[in-house]
Amino acid sequence: MSFTPPPYPHDRLKDIRKLPHEYGLELLDLSIGTPIDPLPSKFRELSFDLINGYPTSIGSNQLRSSAIAWMSRRLGVTLTLNEVAACVGSKEFVASTPWYLHLRRPERDVVLYPEVSYPTYAMGAILSGLKYVPVALEDGRLNIESIPKDLLERTLLIWTNSPSNPTGEIYSVANVLQVARQYDFVVISDECYVEYSWNGDRYSALSEGTEGVLAVHSLSKRSNFAGGRVGFYAGDSTLIHYLSEVRKHAGMMIPGPFQELGARLLDDDEHVEDEAKRYRGRLEKLIAIFTALGYQPKMPDGGFYLWFDAKDEKDGFAIATSIAKRTGIIVSPGEFYSPNYANFVRVAAVASDEALDRVLLSL
Repeated sequence: MSFTPPPYPHDRLKDIRKLPHEYGLELLDLSIGTPIDPLPSKFRELSFDLINGYPTSIGSNQLRSSAIAWMSRRLGVTLTLNEVAACVGSKEFVASTPWYLHLRRPERDVVLYPEVSYPTYAMGAILSGLKYVPVALEDGRLNIESIPKDLLERTLLIWTNSPSNPTGEIYSVANVLQVARQYDFVVISDECYVEYSWNGDRYSALSEGTEGVLAVHSLSKRSNFAGGRVGFYAGDSTLIHYLSEVRKHAGMMIPGPFQELGARLLDDDEHVEDEAKRYRGRLEKLIAIFTALGYQPKMPDGGFYLWFDAKDEKDGFAIATSIAKRTGIIVSPGEFYSPNYANFVRVAAVASDEALDRVLLSL
């Protein structure tokens, strides 16, 4: 059967995005986690002399060394250069890695992922022609023990995501690693929101050891550098070598100037700590807005999203429509992240403080 791509989730909001204008409201599109704050001035210069030659696919030694230093400094994880490689932002890595790993182990055809999660985990499996199976998050842990043995024996990899998009939950993957090592499949931990951990220490799956484990990171959220498409993956050296060689053939390369700037951003913690204060303040303002509307949001453990139950309202698009008409805010319906959570919404803290204050004053 041929494949027809489904509508991209956020493209389905185009009619709702028209409503604020129709109702005389300021449009605040908080449906996508697109950073809005500028890079600090000290990071705005690019070295365009790096443009003439082809950049390295695996990542420059400067970028990888900065990633190693950052993981040691901020996450307490010790790595070597052969345990880190670059990716062109994290989304393409999430979408393409199941296929690359399936080429390595064609007998494995199952991808596991959190039940409530970033849609690309399932889409990566779909694009690879693999079976995708959600895993429930219960009591602060992925309930991988609920997956039948016959599926575990066919599993190629499992995605984990802490702090979670969209729920904000922070959880250990120790139980996941135990099962993965028993059944010999890969654990890939998406940790792009790790700098925004509000309750407790920042956590990386690599603190449990690198065998059979990869952690993927991005500067899009950490440094408001979404347009630079700078990310990296780290962990098991055998997997790093295999994936970096495959990706070299595919021509996956971060432009040279952005690799250098990415290294400089990883070397600096001050701008990230400043941004964390902004996001926390914006989350608190969003909580006040949606509480005034009659909902019951709460501060997430991590990340910069609110994820809350709209109670008796069951249609996510109807909920998003109602919120847009009342406030001008565009939210994501819960069904984008799980068919079982249509009565939830996700709200990204990516509006200015001034804009949020205007909404709050209008309620």
